[in-house]
Amino acid sequence: MQLQKIQLSFIAEIKTKVRQAQYEALKTVNVKLIDLYWEIGKSISEKQSESWGKSIVPTLSKELQMEFPGMSGFSVSNLWQMAQFYTEYQGSENLQPLVGEISWTKHLAIMNKCKDNFERQFYILATKKFGWTKNVLIHQIENKTYEKYLLNQTNFETTLPSEMKNQAYLAVKDEYTFDFLNLADEHSESLLEEDLVKNIRNFLLEMGNQFAFVGNQFKVQVDDKEYFIDLLLYHRQLQCLVAVELKIGEFQPEYKGKMEFYLSVLNDKVKLDNENDAIGIIICKEKNRTVVEYSLKTSQMPIGVATYVTHHKLPQNYKHLLPDSKEISEKIERYFVK
Repeated sequence: MQLQKIQLSFIAEIKTKVRQAQYEALKTVNVKLIDLYWEIGKSISEKQSESWGKSIVPTLSKELQMEFPGMSGFSVSNLWQMAQFYTEYQGSENLQPLVGEISWTKHLAIMNKCKDNFERQFYILATKKFGWTKNVLIHQIENKTYEKYLLNQTNFETTLPSEMKNQAYLAVKDEYTFDFLNLADEHSESLLEEDLVKNIRNFLLEMGNQFAFVGNQFKVQVDDKEYFIDLLLYHRQLQCLVAVELKIGEFQPEYKGKMEFYLSVLNDKVKLDNENDAIGIIICKEKNRTVVEYSLKTSQMPIGVATYVTHHKLPQNYKHLLPDSKEISEKIERYFVK
């Protein structure tokens, strides 16, 4: 029996090595392909300044497809995308080093849907860090994830250790879009919770791909009294429990006290020895940003306050609230520190 276990362990180890080698090979192929597209784009861009720059692209497309019939990617539109890719990225010190980090189709999604270089940098780094597929990436862009992370309201800077806070910033958005719910404009907190649990896959996708669902109406007991947390999640990278409270109205300062109580109980009675202290997310229908700032200022527990909508719409004041370019650059750098 012991020998069989050793053999199985050996086989599993070899399988892991093969998968890692396959992954590294795919990464190498991707880098080589992007390098090729970069060089083609560079050559086309340089010829654009000459009188025959535009006319050569259809001819080039035809010749490349004839010469390399088993290789896709040489359509006229894709060649022009290569030229655009080179032109728009080569002048950016933030973007140029990242061209080989993700696949071509993901670069196209970012390039065509995002025009701000900081936004492009964010999505390239996030796609690499979280392993987003193309469809997940497009979903994140359309849901304005970039803005929602930059504007999130938490007290993590003062309540979390340095090794956790950068990743924790990416665990809380400023607003969540629950457009997959079938709810009337007027709904109760219990209906909101029930529908989120029924649509748990979409809910976790919107929360972030590091979250796992533990339970809803999670019971904690203090002496002879029982209390129930709306939703309890687990964040794999932070290695901590995440308590989520749902409110259908505007944020009230007293919500912070209730969340602090839940976090204290979770830390004392529920978390495992190898896990970090729990964090809390209060999700409300509305919030006054100044009230939230004052409420979180005095808390010693890590808490974030967000809002939710049941339709896809970005508030007009988001762009106005975004920090200046220096602060955006610093935040992106902090978020994706290894």
